[in-house]
Amino acid sequence: MDDAADDLVLPHGAIAPAGGALAGRHLVLGLTGGIACYKVAELARLLIKAGATVQVAMTDAATRFITPLTMQALTGRPVFVDEWTSQGGNGMAHIDLSRQADGIIVAPASADFMARVAHGMANDLLSTLCLARDCPLAMVPAMNRQMWSNPATQRNAAQLRADDIAIWGPDSGDQACGEVGDGRMLEPEAIRDAVIAWFTPKVLQGKRVVITAGPTFEPIDPVRGITNRSSGKMGYAIARAAANAGADVTLISGPTALPAPWGVRRIDVETAQQMREAVQAVLLTPDRARSVFIAVAAVADWRPASAANEKIKRSDDPAPTLAFVENPDILREVAHGPNPPYCVGFAAETNDLDTYAAEKRARKRVPLLVGNLGHLTFGKDDNEIVLFDDAGRHPLPRGDKASLARILIGEIAHRLAASASPSSP
Repeated sequence: MDDAADDLVLPHGAIAPAGGALAGRHLVLGLTGGIACYKVAELARLLIKAGATVQVAMTDAATRFITPLTMQALTGRPVFVDEWTSQGGNGMAHIDLSRQADGIIVAPASADFMARVAHGMANDLLSTLCLARDCPLAMVPAMNRQMWSNPATQRNAAQLRADDIAIWGPDSGDQACGEVGDGRMLEPEAIRDAVIAWFTPKVLQGKRVVITAGPTFEPIDPVRGITNRSSGKMGYAIARAAANAGADVTLISGPTALPAPWGVRRIDVETAQQMREAVQAVLLTPDRARSVFIAVAAVADWRPASAANEKIKRSDDPAPTLAFVENPDILREVAHGPNPPYCVGFAAETNDLDTYAAEKRARKRVPLLVGNLGHLTFGKDDNEIVLFDDAGRHPLPRGDKASLARILIGEIAHRLAASASPSSP
Protein backbone atom coordinates (compact mmCIF):
# COMPACT_ATOMS: atom_id res chain seq x y z
CA MET A 1 0.00 0.00 0.00
CA ASP A 2 1.23 3.48 -0.81
CA ASP A 3 2.67 5.34 2.19
CA ALA A 4 0.81 8.51 1.19
CA ALA A 5 -2.37 9.31 3.10
CA ASP A 6 -4.67 12.26 3.70
CA ASP A 7 -4.05 14.44 6.74
CA LEU A 8 -5.52 12.88 9.87
CA VAL A 9 -7.19 14.89 12.65
CA LEU A 10 -6.18 13.31 15.94
CA PRO A 11 -8.36 13.16 19.06
CA HIS A 12 -6.54 16.01 20.77
CA GLY A 13 -6.85 18.23 17.67
CA ALA A 14 -3.36 17.87 16.23
CA ILE A 15 -2.78 17.13 12.56
CA ALA A 16 -0.74 14.14 11.43
CA PRO A 17 1.17 15.16 8.30
CA ALA A 18 0.41 13.40 5.04
CA GLY A 19 2.97 11.32 3.21
CA GLY A 20 5.58 8.75 4.17
CA ALA A 21 7.94 8.89 7.11
CA LEU A 22 10.52 10.81 5.03
CA ALA A 23 8.10 13.05 3.13
CA GLY A 24 9.71 16.40 2.29
CA ARG A 25 13.25 15.21 3.09
CA HIS A 26 16.03 15.63 0.53
CA LEU A 27 18.92 13.24 1.03
CA VAL A 28 22.35 12.91 -0.53
CA LEU A 29 23.27 9.25 -0.87
CA GLY A 30 27.02 8.77 -1.23
CA LEU A 31 28.55 5.54 -2.53
CA THR A 32 32.18 4.53 -2.06
CA GLY A 33 33.96 1.53 -3.56
CA GLY A 34 32.81 -1.85 -2.28
CA ILE A 35 30.81 -4.90 -3.30
CA ALA A 36 28.00 -3.74 -0.98
CA CYS A 37 27.16 -1.08 -3.60
CA TYR A 38 24.66 -3.53 -5.06
CA LYS A 39 22.55 -3.18 -1.90
CA VAL A 40 22.35 0.59 -2.30
CA ALA A 41 20.09 0.28 -5.33
CA GLU A 42 17.43 -1.21 -3.04
CA LEU A 43 18.20 1.39 -0.35
CA ALA A 44 17.56 4.23 -2.80
CA ARG A 45 14.22 2.65 -3.74
CA LEU A 46 13.20 2.28 -0.09
CA LEU A 47 14.12 5.89 0.77
CA ILE A 48 12.09 7.18 -2.17
CA LYS A 49 9.15 4.94 -1.25
CA ALA A 50 9.29 6.46 2.25
CA GLY A 51 8.81 9.90 0.68
CA ALA A 52 12.36 11.27 0.33
CA THR A 53 14.05 12.70 -2.73
CA VAL A 54 17.49 11.16 -3.25
CA GLN A 55 20.52 12.71 -4.93
CA VAL A 56 23.37 10.28 -5.54
CA ALA A 57 27.08 11.15 -5.44
CA MET A 58 29.64 8.43 -6.13
CA THR A 59 33.37 8.03 -5.86
CA ASP A 60 35.21 6.78 -8.92
CA ALA A 61 35.78 3.45 -7.15
CA ALA A 62 32.02 3.06 -6.58
CA THR A 63 31.39 3.24 -10.33
CA ARG A 64 33.42 0.03 -10.71
CA PHE A 65 30.75 -1.84 -8.71
CA ILE A 66 27.49 -0.20 -9.87
CA THR A 67 26.92 2.23 -12.72
CA PRO A 68 25.80 5.84 -12.31
CA LEU A 69 23.12 5.06 -14.91
CA THR A 70 21.54 2.50 -12.57
CA MET A 71 21.36 4.99 -9.72
CA GLN A 72 20.06 7.71 -12.03
CA ALA A 73 17.28 5.43 -13.24
CA LEU A 74 16.28 4.62 -9.66
CA THR A 75 16.34 8.19 -8.34
CA GLY A 76 15.31 10.13 -11.44
CA ARG A 77 18.22 12.51 -10.91
CA PRO A 78 21.63 12.90 -12.58
CA VAL A 79 24.41 11.29 -10.56
CA PHE A 80 27.44 13.33 -9.45
CA VAL A 81 30.81 11.59 -9.74
CA ASP A 82 33.49 14.13 -10.68
CA GLU A 83 33.90 17.50 -8.98
CA TRP A 84 35.22 18.88 -12.27
CA THR A 85 32.18 17.88 -14.34
CA SER A 86 29.53 20.59 -14.28
CA GLN A 87 25.87 19.58 -13.94
CA GLY A 88 24.81 23.16 -14.48
CA GLY A 89 24.45 25.94 -11.95
CA ASN A 90 27.60 27.57 -10.59
CA GLY A 91 29.82 24.50 -10.96
CA MET A 92 30.23 24.13 -7.19
CA ALA A 93 28.59 20.76 -6.58
CA HIS A 94 30.58 20.20 -3.39
CA ILE A 95 28.87 23.25 -1.91
CA ASP A 96 25.43 23.09 -3.52
CA LEU A 97 24.72 19.41 -2.87
CA SER A 98 25.21 19.68 0.87
CA ARG A 99 23.38 23.02 1.12
CA GLN A 100 20.27 21.50 -0.44
CA ALA A 101 20.31 18.35 1.71
CA ASP A 102 18.60 17.48 4.98
CA GLY A 103 21.23 14.80 5.49
CA ILE A 104 24.06 12.87 3.83
CA ILE A 105 24.25 9.08 4.08
CA VAL A 106 27.43 7.37 2.87
CA ALA A 107 26.71 3.70 2.12
CA PRO A 108 28.83 1.75 1.74
CA ALA A 109 31.50 3.67 3.62
CA SER A 110 34.90 2.10 2.95
CA ALA A 111 37.77 2.09 5.44
CA ASP A 112 39.66 4.48 3.17
CA PHE A 113 36.77 6.94 2.96
CA MET A 114 36.20 6.91 6.72
CA ALA A 115 39.91 7.61 7.24
CA ARG A 116 39.89 10.54 4.83
CA VAL A 117 36.82 12.18 6.38
CA ALA A 118 38.15 11.58 9.91
CA HIS A 119 41.30 13.52 8.97
CA GLY A 120 39.53 16.31 7.07
CA MET A 121 40.75 15.33 3.61
CA ALA A 122 38.80 16.47 0.56
CA ASN A 123 40.37 14.96 -2.54
CA ASP A 124 37.22 13.95 -4.43
CA LEU A 125 33.64 15.19 -4.76
CA LEU A 126 32.09 13.03 -2.04
CA SER A 127 34.71 13.75 0.64
CA THR A 128 34.60 17.44 -0.26
CA LEU A 129 30.85 17.76 0.14
CA CYS A 130 31.10 15.87 3.47
CA LEU A 131 33.65 18.45 4.62
CA ALA A 132 31.63 21.41 3.27
CA ARG A 133 28.28 20.28 4.66
CA ASP A 134 25.99 22.09 7.07
CA CYS A 135 23.65 19.10 7.50
CA PRO A 136 23.95 15.83 9.46
CA LEU A 137 26.20 13.07 8.13
CA ALA A 138 25.92 9.30 8.66
CA MET A 139 28.24 6.54 7.51
CA VAL A 140 27.37 2.88 7.00
CA PRO A 141 30.65 0.90 7.11
CA ALA A 142 31.27 -2.06 4.80
CA MET A 143 34.62 -3.82 4.72
CA ASN A 144 36.53 -7.00 5.50
CA ARG A 145 36.37 -8.05 9.17
CA GLN A 146 40.12 -7.48 9.67
CA MET A 147 39.91 -4.02 8.13
CA TRP A 148 37.06 -3.13 10.50
CA SER A 149 38.86 -4.47 13.58
CA ASN A 150 42.16 -2.81 12.65
CA PRO A 151 43.12 -0.28 15.37
CA ALA A 152 43.47 2.47 12.77
CA THR A 153 39.88 1.96 11.56
CA GLN A 154 38.60 1.87 15.13
CA ARG A 155 40.43 5.13 15.90
CA ASN A 156 38.90 6.72 12.80
CA ALA A 157 35.42 5.51 13.71
CA ALA A 158 35.84 6.91 17.22
CA GLN A 159 36.96 10.25 15.78
CA LEU A 160 33.97 10.36 13.43
CA ARG A 161 31.59 9.74 16.34
CA ALA A 162 33.36 12.42 18.36
CA ASP A 163 32.76 14.78 15.42
CA ASP A 164 29.01 14.03 15.69
CA ILE A 165 28.96 11.80 12.60
CA ALA A 166 26.60 8.85 12.98
CA ILE A 167 28.01 5.36 12.42
CA TRP A 168 25.37 2.74 11.60
CA GLY A 169 26.69 -0.81 11.82
CA PRO A 170 28.50 -2.74 10.69
CA ASP A 171 26.60 -6.01 10.80
CA SER A 172 28.15 -9.43 11.35
CA GLY A 173 27.96 -12.47 9.08
CA ASP A 174 29.19 -13.91 5.80
CA GLN A 175 31.37 -11.58 3.74
CA ALA A 176 32.06 -11.48 0.01
CA CYS A 177 35.68 -12.50 0.65
CA GLY A 178 34.46 -15.78 2.14
CA GLU A 179 35.24 -14.85 5.74
CA VAL A 180 32.74 -14.43 8.57
CA GLY A 181 32.66 -11.61 11.11
CA ASP A 182 31.94 -7.93 11.69
CA GLY A 183 32.11 -5.66 8.65
CA ARG A 184 29.01 -6.42 6.58
CA MET A 185 26.97 -3.41 5.57
CA LEU A 186 23.56 -3.25 7.22
CA GLU A 187 20.68 -4.47 5.07
CA PRO A 188 18.78 -1.76 3.14
CA GLU A 189 15.68 -2.06 5.35
CA ALA A 190 17.75 -1.46 8.49
CA ILE A 191 19.43 1.59 6.93
CA ARG A 192 16.04 2.95 5.85
CA ASP A 193 14.79 2.54 9.42
CA ALA A 194 17.90 4.27 10.78
CA VAL A 195 17.32 7.20 8.42
CA ILE A 196 13.69 7.50 9.54
CA ALA A 197 14.78 7.39 13.19
CA TRP A 198 17.37 10.08 12.42
CA PHE A 199 14.65 12.56 11.47
CA THR A 200 11.85 11.49 13.80
CA PRO A 201 11.13 13.95 16.65
CA LYS A 202 12.22 12.30 19.89
CA VAL A 203 8.87 12.70 21.66
CA LEU A 204 9.55 9.58 23.77
CA GLN A 205 13.18 10.38 24.59
CA GLY A 206 14.03 8.93 27.98
CA LYS A 207 10.94 6.71 28.08
CA ARG A 208 11.03 2.95 28.44
CA VAL A 209 8.48 1.14 26.27
CA VAL A 210 7.61 -2.55 26.52
CA ILE A 211 5.52 -4.01 23.70
CA THR A 212 4.04 -7.45 23.17
CA ALA A 213 3.36 -8.55 19.59
CA GLY A 214 2.36 -11.49 17.45
CA PRO A 215 0.41 -14.61 18.38
CA THR A 216 1.04 -17.12 21.14
CA PHE A 217 1.24 -20.88 20.53
CA GLU A 218 -0.18 -23.31 23.10
CA PRO A 219 1.07 -26.88 22.50
CA ILE A 220 -1.28 -29.86 22.36
CA ASP A 221 1.57 -32.27 21.69
CA PRO A 222 5.11 -31.81 20.33
CA VAL A 223 3.84 -31.05 16.79
CA ARG A 224 0.39 -29.50 17.23
CA GLY A 225 -0.87 -26.46 19.01
CA ILE A 226 -3.48 -23.73 19.34
CA THR A 227 -2.64 -20.33 17.90
CA ASN A 228 -4.27 -17.51 15.93
CA ARG A 229 -3.84 -15.54 12.72
CA SER A 230 -1.92 -12.58 14.12
CA SER A 231 1.13 -11.76 11.97
CA GLY A 232 2.75 -9.36 14.44
CA LYS A 233 2.93 -6.60 11.82
CA MET A 234 1.07 -4.00 13.88
CA GLY A 235 3.09 -4.65 17.04
CA TYR A 236 6.37 -4.57 15.15
CA ALA A 237 5.36 -1.31 13.44
CA ILE A 238 4.59 0.22 16.84
CA ALA A 239 7.93 -0.98 18.23
CA ARG A 240 9.73 0.62 15.29
CA ALA A 241 7.81 3.89 15.68
CA ALA A 242 8.54 4.01 19.43
CA ALA A 243 12.26 3.42 18.88
CA ASN A 244 12.31 6.10 16.18
CA ALA A 245 10.72 8.46 18.70
CA GLY A 246 13.66 7.98 21.05
CA ALA A 247 12.29 5.36 23.43
CA ASP A 248 14.23 2.45 24.88
CA VAL A 249 12.09 -0.34 23.41
CA THR A 250 11.79 -3.99 24.40
CA LEU A 251 9.64 -6.10 22.08
CA ILE A 252 8.34 -9.38 23.52
CA SER A 253 7.27 -11.36 20.50
CA GLY A 254 5.35 -14.53 19.89
CA PRO A 255 6.23 -16.68 16.85
CA THR A 256 6.54 -14.54 13.71
CA ALA A 257 8.75 -14.40 10.62
CA LEU A 258 9.41 -10.66 11.03
CA PRO A 259 12.91 -9.26 11.62
CA ALA A 260 13.52 -7.21 14.75
CA PRO A 261 13.08 -3.49 13.99
CA TRP A 262 16.12 -1.20 14.02
CA GLY A 263 17.11 -0.17 17.54
CA VAL A 264 14.68 -2.57 19.25
CA ARG A 265 15.58 -5.25 21.79
CA ARG A 266 13.54 -8.40 21.06
CA ILE A 267 12.70 -11.30 23.37
CA ASP A 268 11.21 -14.35 21.64
CA VAL A 269 8.55 -16.39 23.44
CA GLU A 270 6.02 -19.01 22.42
CA THR A 271 3.28 -19.47 25.00
CA ALA A 272 1.16 -17.03 26.99
CA GLN A 273 2.87 -18.17 30.19
CA GLN A 274 6.30 -17.40 28.70
CA MET A 275 5.07 -13.99 27.52
CA ARG A 276 3.76 -13.22 31.00
CA GLU A 277 7.07 -14.16 32.61
CA ALA A 278 9.01 -12.04 30.10
CA VAL A 279 6.77 -9.02 30.68
CA GLN A 280 7.05 -9.31 34.44
CA ALA A 281 10.83 -9.65 34.25
CA VAL A 282 11.26 -6.63 31.98
CA LEU A 283 8.89 -4.44 34.00
CA LEU A 284 10.31 -5.52 37.36
CA THR A 285 12.46 -2.41 37.66
CA PRO A 286 12.46 0.73 39.83
CA ASP A 287 11.29 2.87 36.88
CA ARG A 288 8.23 0.69 36.24
CA ALA A 289 5.82 3.56 36.87
CA ARG A 290 7.67 5.71 34.32
CA SER A 291 7.44 3.03 31.63
CA VAL A 292 4.85 2.45 28.91
CA PHE A 293 3.33 -0.98 28.31
CA ILE A 294 1.61 -1.58 24.96
CA ALA A 295 -0.11 -4.96 24.80
CA VAL A 296 -0.55 -5.63 21.08
CA ALA A 297 -0.04 -9.42 21.11
CA ALA A 298 -2.97 -11.69 20.37
CA VAL A 299 -2.59 -13.83 23.48
CA ALA A 300 -4.52 -17.12 23.61
CA ASP A 301 -7.31 -16.93 26.20
CA TRP A 302 -7.03 -20.66 26.98
CA ARG A 303 -4.49 -23.45 26.75
CA PRO A 304 -4.77 -27.24 26.95
CA ALA A 305 -4.78 -28.37 30.58
CA SER A 306 -1.96 -30.75 29.71
CA ALA A 307 0.16 -31.32 26.62
CA ALA A 308 1.07 -34.81 25.46
CA ASN A 309 4.76 -35.69 25.57
CA GLU A 310 4.48 -37.60 22.29
CA LYS A 311 2.53 -36.99 19.10
CA ILE A 312 -1.12 -38.02 19.52
CA LYS A 313 -1.76 -40.71 16.90
CA ARG A 314 -4.82 -40.88 14.73
CA SER A 315 -6.70 -44.15 15.27
CA ASP A 316 -10.14 -45.72 15.08
CA ASP A 317 -10.86 -44.50 18.58
CA PRO A 318 -12.93 -41.36 19.02
CA ALA A 319 -11.07 -38.07 18.56
CA PRO A 320 -9.31 -36.95 21.74
CA THR A 321 -11.10 -34.50 23.96
CA LEU A 322 -9.16 -31.49 25.12
CA ALA A 323 -9.66 -29.90 28.51
CA PHE A 324 -8.73 -26.21 28.74
CA VAL A 325 -7.53 -23.87 31.47
CA GLU A 326 -7.54 -20.09 31.35
CA ASN A 327 -4.34 -18.28 30.44
CA PRO A 328 -3.15 -15.27 32.45
CA ASP A 329 -4.52 -11.87 31.46
CA ILE A 330 -1.18 -10.13 31.05
CA LEU A 331 -2.49 -6.61 30.45
CA ARG A 332 -4.90 -6.73 33.39
CA GLU A 333 -2.18 -8.01 35.73
CA VAL A 334 0.17 -5.21 34.75
CA ALA A 335 -2.50 -2.49 34.90
CA HIS A 336 -3.78 -3.71 38.30
CA GLY A 337 -0.32 -4.19 39.79
CA PRO A 338 1.57 -1.81 42.07
CA ASN A 339 2.92 1.37 40.45
CA PRO A 340 1.60 0.38 37.02
CA PRO A 341 3.15 1.80 33.86
CA TYR A 342 1.06 3.75 31.37
CA CYS A 343 -0.89 0.90 29.76
CA VAL A 344 -2.28 0.70 26.23
CA GLY A 345 -4.42 -2.28 25.26
CA PHE A 346 -5.60 -3.72 21.97
CA ALA A 347 -8.95 -5.33 21.25
CA ALA A 348 -9.38 -7.38 18.08
CA GLU A 349 -13.07 -8.20 17.64
CA THR A 350 -15.25 -9.67 14.90
CA ASN A 351 -18.40 -7.69 15.77
CA ASP A 352 -19.76 -5.03 18.14
CA LEU A 353 -16.34 -3.39 18.42
CA ASP A 354 -17.50 -0.33 20.35
CA THR A 355 -19.31 -2.35 23.01
CA TYR A 356 -16.60 -4.93 23.56
CA ALA A 357 -13.70 -2.45 23.41
CA ALA A 358 -15.26 -0.05 25.89
CA GLU A 359 -16.05 -2.95 28.27
CA LYS A 360 -12.52 -4.32 27.94
CA ARG A 361 -10.93 -0.92 28.65
CA ALA A 362 -13.03 -0.48 31.79
CA ARG A 363 -12.42 -4.04 33.03
CA LYS A 364 -8.67 -3.84 32.54
CA ARG A 365 -8.46 -0.24 33.79
CA VAL A 366 -6.27 1.10 31.00
CA PRO A 367 -6.31 4.77 29.94
CA LEU A 368 -6.14 3.99 26.22
CA LEU A 369 -7.36 1.05 24.19
CA VAL A 370 -6.99 0.50 20.45
CA GLY A 371 -9.76 -1.49 18.79
CA ASN A 372 -10.17 -3.04 15.37
CA LEU A 373 -11.97 -5.81 13.55
CA GLY A 374 -9.08 -8.24 13.69
CA HIS A 375 -10.38 -10.79 11.20
CA LEU A 376 -10.24 -8.05 8.52
CA THR A 377 -6.65 -6.97 9.23
CA PHE A 378 -4.71 -10.03 10.44
CA GLY A 379 -1.72 -10.52 8.15
CA LYS A 380 -2.41 -7.41 6.08
CA ASP A 381 -0.18 -4.34 5.71
CA ASP A 382 -3.01 -1.89 6.41
CA ASN A 383 -5.44 -1.47 9.26
CA GLU A 384 -8.40 0.56 10.49
CA ILE A 385 -8.36 1.37 14.19
CA VAL A 386 -10.42 3.23 16.77
CA LEU A 387 -8.95 4.80 19.91
CA PHE A 388 -11.02 4.48 23.09
CA ASP A 389 -10.39 6.64 26.16
CA ASP A 390 -12.30 8.50 28.87
CA ALA A 391 -13.59 10.95 26.26
CA GLY A 392 -15.10 8.23 24.07
CA ARG A 393 -14.20 6.77 20.68
CA HIS A 394 -11.86 8.35 18.12
CA PRO A 395 -11.79 6.54 14.76
CA LEU A 396 -8.80 6.94 12.47
CA PRO A 397 -9.08 6.51 8.70
CA ARG A 398 -7.74 3.29 7.26
CA GLY A 399 -4.00 3.44 6.57
CA ASP A 400 -0.85 1.38 6.36
CA LYS A 401 0.24 -0.03 9.70
CA ALA A 402 3.51 1.95 9.75
CA SER A 403 1.64 5.26 9.43
CA LEU A 404 -0.94 4.29 12.04
CA ALA A 405 1.85 3.23 14.39
CA ARG A 406 3.48 6.66 14.09
CA ILE A 407 0.13 8.31 14.85
CA LEU A 408 -0.44 6.07 17.87
CA ILE A 409 3.02 6.81 19.28
CA GLY A 410 2.31 10.52 18.83
CA GLU A 411 -0.97 10.07 20.71
CA ILE A 412 0.75 8.26 23.57
CA ALA A 413 3.47 10.93 23.78
CA HIS A 414 0.84 13.68 23.87
CA ARG A 415 -1.08 11.95 26.65
CA LEU A 416 2.05 11.31 28.70
CA ALA A 417 3.03 14.98 28.38
CA ALA A 418 -0.47 16.11 29.34
CA SER A 419 -0.55 13.84 32.40
CA ALA A 420 2.84 15.17 33.52
CA SER A 421 1.78 18.79 33.14
CA PRO A 422 1.22 20.57 36.49
CA SER A 423 -1.98 22.09 35.09
CA SER A 424 -3.45 18.71 34.12
CA PRO A 425 -6.28 17.45 36.30
